[in-house]
Order: sequence, then C-alpha cells, then structure tokens
Amino acid sequence: MFIGFFLALRAAGVKASLREYLTLQEAMQAGLGDYDIDTFYYLARATLVKDERFIDKFDRVFAESFKGILQPKPAALNGVEAQDLPEEWLKLLAEKLLSDEEKAQIEAMGGFEKLMETLAKRLEEQKARHEGGSKWIGTAGTSPFGANGYNPEGVRIGQQTGRNRKAVKVWDQREFKNLASDVEIGTRNMKVALRRLRRFAREGAAEELDLADTIGSTARNAGFLDLKMVPERHNAVKLLLMLDIGGSMDDHITLCEQLFSATKGEFKHLVHLYFHNCPYDTLWTDARFRSADAVPTHDILNKYDATWKLIFIGDAAMSPYELIQPGGGISSWNTESGQDWLQRLVTAFPKSVWINPVPEKHWNYTQSTKIIREMFENRMYGLTLEGLDAAMHRLMH
Repeated sequence: MFIGFFLALRAAGVKASLREYLTLQEAMQAGLGDYDIDTFYYLARATLVKDERFIDKFDRVFAESFKGILQPKPAALNGVEAQDLPEEWLKLLAEKLLSDEEKAQIEAMGGFEKLMETLAKRLEEQKARHEGGSKWIGTAGTSPFGANGYNPEGVRIGQQTGRNRKAVKVWDQREFKNLASDVEIGTRNMKVALRRLRRFAREGAAEELDLADTIGSTARNAGFLDLKMVPERHNAVKLLLMLDIGGSMDDHITLCEQLFSATKGEFKHLVHLYFHNCPYDTLWTDARFRSADAVPTHDILNKYDATWKLIFIGDAAMSPYELIQPGGGISSWNTESGQDWLQRLVTAFPKSVWINPVPEKHWNYTQSTKIIREMFENRMYGLTLEGLDAAMHRLMH
C-alpha cells in the first residue's frame, strides 16, 4: 500500500528509506491515519522526511499522488448545511467592492498636505456618523477618510487592520506584539547562513578547561594533574538588529520570527530594536511602542560605534510620504523625514544591510522600496537562505 507514493518521493529526491516506509505502514495499521487526508499528510511527512529542505518536494509529490481525494462531507447540524457561509464571512458585507475600472476612476486628493488640510476641515464640519459616500468620515465608501472602504490615498480611522494598504496615515491606537525569540521550527538553515557572520574570541574569566594544555602540562609535571583553564569562546561580532513590525509586515511575521530566533541563538552581542515602516527620531525596545520602551535614535548613534554591524528587517513598502516628507510618519509626527534618519544610520554603520521578506521580483513595484535600495547601494537582500548567505558575506567584507 502507498508504494507508488513512496517511489515517487524517492524519484523526486526525498531521501526516504525503506525502514521509514515500513514505519508509515505500521502507523497506518495502528489507526493513526484516522481516515483523514490532513492527518495522513502530517503522519507521512513526520515519518518520511528527515530534513526541512525536502518538505517542498514532499508537498508537491503528495499533492500529485493524492489529488482528487476529498474529505467526507460533514452532516447537517441543526438543519444548517455544511456549505453555508460562516457568519464572519458576512460581517463586512457593507464594504463596497469596486471593480478595477471603478478603482481607476478614483483619484488622489492632490498630495499629502492637501489630504491633511481636508481631513481637518471635515472634522470641523461633520456632526454625525456617516456610512457610504465619497466625502464624509465614515465606513464602506470611497471617502479618503474612514474605514472599510477604498481610496488610493487616504487616512484610515476606526478600522482594526489594513485591507487595501493605501492609507498614508492611521488615526488609531496601533497594537503590535514582540517577535517570539524561542521559535525553533525552520530556523536550522537560517542559523547555518548566519554562522558566516562569526569572529570568535576568548573573553571573560578563565572557566573553560583547555584540554590540550592540561594534558601537556600534566605530562611535563611528571604525571601530576595540572588543570589549565581559558576564557570561553564567544562570537565577537556585535550586531544591531532593527525590525519593522505591524502593518504589511504581518504577512511575514512567521518568517521573521524564525530569523529573529536564529539570530538570538547565534550572537552574544546583540541589540534589537523595533520601528514601524521607517525609523525616525525614536526606536523601541518593545513592539508595543510604549513610552517607557522608547529609545531616541540619537542615543543609538552615540552609544554604538562603527564596529557594530547593522541589519534592517522590513518590507520597505510604505507611502512615499513616510520616507521623504517631514510629518509623513503614519502613526506619529516626525519633524525630519525618514530618509534623513536612515541616511544617518547608514553613515554611522558602514557595515549595514537591509533584509526584505518580499520576493525580489516585486521590489521594483514599490517606490519606497526602490528609494531604500538605492540608499543602501543595493545592499538589500531577500529573506531566503541564499539572500541571508549573501548578506552575511557582504557584512564580513
């Protein structure tokens, strides 16, 4: 049973052994498959795949081998058929869905300053809640101000998460959470790539046994034990890690957590800070962005010297105003542009790179990404194993 699937895996380069195939058979005979395609998928992957590098090949062979197999249809519950739409799918039914032609007809209001002037005027004029329409602050319309609608360049007010990601400011309290540093699944290969950025030195008190010197010293001492200790070896590389959090970066949070976890395990001298979209005059030690966790960017520039290496992790995708316009910060008012602050950081830390989780083929579609890539003199790399390897090589030379 399943011999065709096993042979297809072998042909695709997945190094599954006959013993592992027999283990899968034993597990199925014991009822662990439970007649469920999802359960069988995880059972087969756990028994037949020994290395994360083969998971993609396994998935493709599995999909081809078992295509067309359907789950049993659940019975009706209290008269409600299984194909009925869940209630949460219908919650935002009031949102206006526009065709591409309709979206193309909606024009921006004429620049950042005009947008902010118009918002102030609407706040003075509007006296009640408004839904639909193209002018007032409300929901489900095409106004540049409000929630759950569409406008190519607006201010989002009262909406929990972004949808079209066209807002140039967000007038809400923004709740982000720290990246987990204890994520281990999927970090192994990242750690291998990060190990290129290593320079070992012995630091601290002499508390580690030097076996070779102990043997030599004991031999010279007529066989009387003479223990020799040395300081422990540590990676002497000093790393500043700046992490974009929230907004469009939510799409990449799992991948970034894996990289953050791998980094925490590889570097003794590591300082990590958070920002949203672009660094300005303030960075944060905690992603909840509380005032107690705020760190002036000038303090970072003064405290750490050019021997520290700097890595930014972010998608570099934002409204151009956030990067080039004073006051363009999406959740705060910045007196200097993000571009100015980025340039200060790049100048202070010549060994710096930008790691981008968005596939490289999409970088040229975003104006802010192209600007940042030019500022870093093309030292922008994808968040892939090849990209990490190239970035670490660049930091060491």
